[in-house]
Amino acid sequence: MAQHGGGRGWYGKAMGAALGVTLLATGASVWTAQAGAVDSSSRAPAPATRGGDIKPVAATIAHASEAGARGVNITIDDGPDPVWTPQVLGVLREYGVKATFCMVGTQAQAHPDVVKKVVAAGHRLCDHSVSHNTAMDKDSQTYQSQQILDAERMITKASGGVRPMYYRAPGGAFTPYSRKLAASRGMRPLGWNVDTKDFERPGTDVIVATVERELPGGPTLLFHDAGGDRSQTVEALRRLLPRLKEQGYSFGFPVR
Repeated sequence: MAQHGGGRGWYGKAMGAALGVTLLATGASVWTAQAGAVDSSSRAPAPATRGGDIKPVAATIAHASEAGARGVNITIDDGPDPVWTPQVLGVLREYGVKATFCMVGTQAQAHPDVVKKVVAAGHRLCDHSVSHNTAMDKDSQTYQSQQILDAERMITKASGGVRPMYYRAPGGAFTPYSRKLAASRGMRPLGWNVDTKDFERPGTDVIVATVERELPGGPTLLFHDAGGDRSQTVEALRRLLPRLKEQGYSFGFPVR
C-alpha cells in the first residue's frame, strides 16, 4: 500500500498552534482501479458549482476519469500556495490541461487571490479539510464534520462563490460518515491511484518514473503544490504532460 506524504511536518507547525489540532501521520490506503473503469456513479448529476441547490452525489470513492478509458486525472493537493500554485497553473495552461485542486481550508482563506486564479483557469476545486489532519478518521463525527464543512465554506468564500466538487480526506483518512457527509454536500469522495511521492522531493526523474510505472493501475495522479519547495513537481508536470499526450492519453476530471 502506498502512503500519501502530504501533511507531515509543515502543517504540524503552521496549523497545529493556530487550530489546537495535533497532527498525526498515519499510513494511507490507496484504492486501485483500472484506468477508465466503468463507474456507475459517473452518471450522477453534477451540482451547480456556483449558487443554486446542492445536489447529493455518490458516496463511494472516485478514481475513474470523465475522459474515458485513456483519461488521466491530474490532482494537486495541499495548496493553494502563493509561490508554487501559479507555477503549476502556468504549466497546465501551457499544455492545455485541466486539473483538480484539493485545497486546505486555511490555505484557501489565506490566499483567496490564488483560489480565484485556479477557478478562472477552468480547474475544479476539492475540499481537503481545514487543517490536513491525517488521523481525522480516528476523531469524532463532530470533528470530522467541522473539518469538512468549515473547509467547504472557506474554499467557497475564497473562490468568490464556487463550491468544491470533491472531498479528499487528508492521507486517505476517509470514514463512512465523512464520505456520506461530503456526498450530501455535492462533493464526491476522491481517491488516487498513483502517489507520485513528490511531497518527499525524491527528484524529478523519480517522480516521472513513478507515474509511468504505476499509471496502468489507475488514472488519478496525486501531486502537491504546497508544503515546501515544489520545483520538482513543476518540472515533472512539464515533462509528463506532453509525454502522456504523445502516448494517446487525454486529461480530464474525476467522475462525479
